[in-house]
Amino acid sequence: MSIQLTFLGTSCSTPTSERNLSSMALTFRGNWFLFDTPEGVQQRLMQTGMSYLKLEHIFISHFHGDHTLGLPGLLATMTIHERQTDLHIWGPREIFDKVKQALALGDFFPSFKIIPHEIQEGVLVSHKEYQISAVELNHSCKCYGFIFQAQSKEGEFQRAKALKLKIPMGPLWGKLQKGETIVVSGKKYTPEMVMDYSKAQRGARIAYIMDTFPHTHYIDALKGTDILIHESSFLESEKERAIEVRHSTAKMAGEIAKRAGVKQLILTHFSPRYPNGNEMKKEAQMAFKNVVVAHDLMQMETEERYSTASDKKTREVKRKK
Repeated sequence: MSIQLTFLGTSCSTPTSERNLSSMALTFRGNWFLFDTPEGVQQRLMQTGMSYLKLEHIFISHFHGDHTLGLPGLLATMTIHERQTDLHIWGPREIFDKVKQALALGDFFPSFKIIPHEIQEGVLVSHKEYQISAVELNHSCKCYGFIFQAQSKEGEFQRAKALKLKIPMGPLWGKLQKGETIVVSGKKYTPEMVMDYSKAQRGARIAYIMDTFPHTHYIDALKGTDILIHESSFLESEKERAIEVRHSTAKMAGEIAKRAGVKQLILTHFSPRYPNGNEMKKEAQMAFKNVVVAHDLMQMETEERYSTASDKKTREVKRKK
């Protein structure tokens, strides 16, 4: 199975005729998650065919308008279409007030329960198949990046060996797979007797990093990441402006990818002053070679797990237009 990334917008500050404001959807095993809700996000979602009635979690990196102004309309549309299931909205402190303001601005009563969550660093959502965590960034306001981690597979259970050892099927097999030692008829059985650990697989790790100036704190959190989606608001010629407004240049993004040891870097969140990402890619590649420049509605796929035996190899990522 694979994880799919869909870039719903790639511009920062203001949209352009080709680019909507930055936002991304991540799809995994029938679930999907929305990161940031700028104006225009509804139309982009309609173009992808993803149903916002099936969306369970929205993650808002910070409250600047180019990341949030689409929220009132999105919630209103969900109500018009009679959504019934709960919706979890994650955001920095004041998220409870921001959700109330969004409902007041739209002047409607939602048909479903909205559950706001204030982001704290660490694990936000823990599921048996995945985990989503937050790391604080270095912006002009409270801002967070998000890291998606698919569940790892510790090894492969050898059914034939378990049957040969006459270990009863059922909960005892599950305990062995979890690494527990069991006792059957007075005899001890260890996981190593039935597990093939050479077939262990590491869950894919994907990071979504928006408005920030490079900082050791979040770079450390990115280590072990397969795909890094990082903002690239400016070229080096505008470095002083980037420092002033706490954003990153393309070269800085490349340097971060190199320092964190990621496998692939995807650049997004471009200033409207740049018509395309060609120069962004060149500057990022001065520090890190495996760079992709995102464009609106671009889709990418990556495997949900990788063999631990091939961790040092570059991951193949399938890109769609």
